[in-house]
Amino acid sequence: MTLFQWFLFFLIIQVIHFLGTYKLYEKAGRKSWEAIIPVYNAIVLMQIIRRPKWWIILLFIPIINLIMFPVIWVETLRSFGKNTSKDALLGILTLGFYLIVVNFNPKLTYHQDRDLNPKTWFEEWLNGILFAVVAATLVHNYFIQPYIIPTGSLEKTLLIGDFLFVSKFHYGARTPTSAVSFPMVHDTLPIIKTRSYLKKPQLPYFRLPGFQEVKRNDIVVFSWPADTVRKFFVKEKGVKKPIDKKSNYVKRCVGVPGDTLEIINGFVYINGLKNKLPERARTQYSHFGYNKKGISSKKLLDNGYKNFNRKYRIENITQESYNAIAPYILGRISNDINNFIVITPSAGLSPKLLGKLRLRAKELLDSEKELILTLKEAEELQIKGIVDSIVRKIVQNKTANSNFFPNEIPYDWNEDNFGPIIIPKNGMTVELNESNLPLYKKIIREYEKNTLTKKDSSLFVNGKEVTSYTFKKDYYWMMGDNRHRSEDSRYWGYVPEDHVVGKPVLIWFSIEGINDGIKNWRIRWNRLMTTVSGNGKPISFFPYVMVLIIGWQIFIYIRKRRKA
Repeated sequence: MTLFQWFLFFLIIQVIHFLGTYKLYEKAGRKSWEAIIPVYNAIVLMQIIRRPKWWIILLFIPIINLIMFPVIWVETLRSFGKNTSKDALLGILTLGFYLIVVNFNPKLTYHQDRDLNPKTWFEEWLNGILFAVVAATLVHNYFIQPYIIPTGSLEKTLLIGDFLFVSKFHYGARTPTSAVSFPMVHDTLPIIKTRSYLKKPQLPYFRLPGFQEVKRNDIVVFSWPADTVRKFFVKEKGVKKPIDKKSNYVKRCVGVPGDTLEIINGFVYINGLKNKLPERARTQYSHFGYNKKGISSKKLLDNGYKNFNRKYRIENITQESYNAIAPYILGRISNDINNFIVITPSAGLSPKLLGKLRLRAKELLDSEKELILTLKEAEELQIKGIVDSIVRKIVQNKTANSNFFPNEIPYDWNEDNFGPIIIPKNGMTVELNESNLPLYKKIIREYEKNTLTKKDSSLFVNGKEVTSYTFKKDYYWMMGDNRHRSEDSRYWGYVPEDHVVGKPVLIWFSIEGINDGIKNWRIRWNRLMTTVSGNGKPISFFPYVMVLIIGWQIFIYIRKRRKA
């Protein structure tokens, strides 16, 4: 909806409110005209129902207002003697229109001195739940949002199973655009697994003031622009969601508005200079290790290397035993019953499980193995003698493809050699022609809501022939630190400013093996209560927090004993 449409909608609501309450205002000793003046009518209504004036603020906060409107309807009904459960249900189920019926009831009287305290345990419980939901929704939408790392695109900076607190106020909280949405959930209702929001109406984009801008190399949570999945790990084409309900991603912002970015042999260059990452960033690349005698998985694990795959040849396999080990298998190389070979993650197949299933399995040692390593780890691995040699994977072959942004032939970029590109900035003007159109057409059409057509060799924006285009928004370039295992801007392009969600500030909990079933969960104690950004090795504040909590409990206990 446009701003004019929202203004018109707001006026209609005011008219409906007037028709449904002006006689109630009169019965409460007020003037009927007070029911039609926007905002002022809400102030007067709070006085009539004897509720605090700050409730009015909640009526103008998206999502929160969906909770508050039914509360106001019920409170208004109770102020005029409509105290039954039936009246409350009619008020809510008719979306407040029941007030129009009540408004024209001549026998109705105003109960100025009504008791505001809950009359039953159920009302008291309901009031507590409503207060908790309102408070939690405010915190979730405008201050801090919890987030779980589901993929390894930022390994080893952020790990799979890290539980983050994401600050909404660093960059300024983005107000919800979905006007009607279930509170405290993202895009899917739990248990029933249905959409948690209505696609229409949509509020205009608005962001509250923040105290910093997105800086180069910040880790950022953002709404995924590609917009092709309903939820993680469930691929679906053509799913279109509002901005605030798109899947949330977390990556490192390596390019900010106005930067010229190029990737050369896997290294990012900004404005002609190699990008210098923060001290805590641990960028990983695929490497190929070689050893004539075969690379020992045990030696790799004993030395702390976990990002690799293993091969097993399994004898006497059956369908039943295969089903039992399937959760530990990434894929199969051979389905021959006499030469059944599977691929597993570095954890391999559990000897205990193999013994239980009476399977005979032997690991096959490869003379060549792909390893995900930092540059420093690759050097150390060769020094330790685990491999004879190690080579970093660099994709040099550049062929026209549609796999990488801008996803059109004849562009021939890949994950290691990409660009150069200019990251659009609000107010920046670029020449627009057939050759560079693929870089900007999604921005022009989808992100900045223009019509873009091509006739012969001419380009038309909103029906007007153009040879240049001026951007209306800022854009960012997001990449994962795990450079060969990250689906990022190299695949789907720029991230608009209105897709930025927030800044991860704290790892408050961390579970190793979170995707392997609860029996395999292991708490990473050294990561609890650690900051995401900063210099030096991350330090866990968990012991200090526990000392404070225990000390506080001891203080309360001693104080109670003294009073007793």
